[in-house]
Amino acid sequence: MSLNLKVSALLLLLACGNIADAQQKQVDPDARYAEAEIVQQKANGFKGIWYMNQPSNDEYVYKYSGGLAVYPANHRPFAVYSKEVDKTFFCFGGTDDANSTLLHNVSYFDHKTKKVANPVILLDKKTTDAHDNPVISIDDKGHIWIFSTSHGIQRPSYIHKSRKPYDISAFETVNATELVDGKEQPFNNFSYFQIYPIKGKGFLALFTKYNKAAQRVIGYNTSPDGVRWGEWKVLAHIQTGHYQVSAEADGKVGVAFDYHPDGKGLNYRTNLHYLETSDFGKTWQNAEGAQAQLPITSTRNIALVKDYASEKLNCYLLDITFDKKKKPAILVISSKGFEAGPGNNPREWTLFQRKKKTWNKSVVTTSDSNYDMGSVYVESRKVMKVVGPTVDGPQAYNPGGEVAMWLTKNGGRTWKKEKQLTQNSEMNHSYVRRPSHAQPDFYGIWADGNGRKPSESNLYFTNRNGDVYRLPRSRSEDMITPELVK
Repeated sequence: MSLNLKVSALLLLLACGNIADAQQKQVDPDARYAEAEIVQQKANGFKGIWYMNQPSNDEYVYKYSGGLAVYPANHRPFAVYSKEVDKTFFCFGGTDDANSTLLHNVSYFDHKTKKVANPVILLDKKTTDAHDNPVISIDDKGHIWIFSTSHGIQRPSYIHKSRKPYDISAFETVNATELVDGKEQPFNNFSYFQIYPIKGKGFLALFTKYNKAAQRVIGYNTSPDGVRWGEWKVLAHIQTGHYQVSAEADGKVGVAFDYHPDGKGLNYRTNLHYLETSDFGKTWQNAEGAQAQLPITSTRNIALVKDYASEKLNCYLLDITFDKKKKPAILVISSKGFEAGPGNNPREWTLFQRKKKTWNKSVVTTSDSNYDMGSVYVESRKVMKVVGPTVDGPQAYNPGGEVAMWLTKNGGRTWKKEKQLTQNSEMNHSYVRRPSHAQPDFYGIWADGNGRKPSESNLYFTNRNGDVYRLPRSRSEDMITPELVK
């Protein structure tokens, strides 16, 4: 069954013009308008999407590539724990045996039985671009929401809601609207979506809109019910635009963002900024509580955390979370440039923590790619962990590697490698994602894939102790026992 959004999406294209940046045209030859199709059938196993971006014409083959089922860092969350049913629901970018299309898959881990549901294929996105991966949310009544993103405006976005609470067997299409200049318009295009249900209020979403100059403008919107959205508000538009990552805790939403300097191209991103809201987006403050006047348009602003530009360094946003006092902790990688290879070392995994009235900075470790994405876990006032592909893998200097768990017991002053979770792998593991309200037996999820050529991609998860489980590629039963990786 087709989704009837073709007309509205086409009108959007005509209104905005073709704003896809040259980089996307080069790396995604199928990046054209395509109408997605609802599938709603059992996937018979876990098959992750393989994706590449920008051929580099060197030994590393691509700017980045691999198994990117839970990519990018700017989509969140991919997994959400529900204490009401003791399950972690998750979604990912799946595919078929030929990696010919992006299939939005939905599943869950049952914490009582320790089994996973055979995924439901919700949507065929009609592209192989992993930027169109979905994200997931659960509303106050237990309904599962899937927000299907788009990379720019060349393809429409979609929203689906489970017909029954805590049930993934059937979804309905949500024909959402947003206010544009005070008038209701179809809400069918959003990129880099980050969605948070705020108890008693509705949804707050941070996402990107591409303007006519192909600049990534970051902002947010709110909705009481996921159907009727308000007017999109711009958070920041400094020079050529931004990436952002965000987190939520007890109604507080914090966002970290970088910026693209004019004249350097979209591969260059630098500086680290932070803002937060505790009133459903009505006002935004920096970490000191000073109110921001939106949108932020200057490189010198009250949100600045770290001036990487003055050090001529790129800044790649990995993760953000809150500690027990709802103070932010932001994980980034810094490097000398965007190209793969040793020339841009050292690539430092750096954690910025808000302590009292200052930002504390600590280097967790280093790795060999700008796209070695991992997650940070705050377990107590002094104990934190970082889980990610920080050990060189079989495709060195390509995204990912072998996954390791790093530990601090003194609030981040010093770090040590507590455990290496994967070893002797044939392909790189990449993009370790922390579920929202992560539980000890489903602590992080990621995928693997070859960094230098198309390959199959498997999905994995780890528990808090660092035991790794593979999600089988081919299974027909409804509930599947994960495979312990030894």
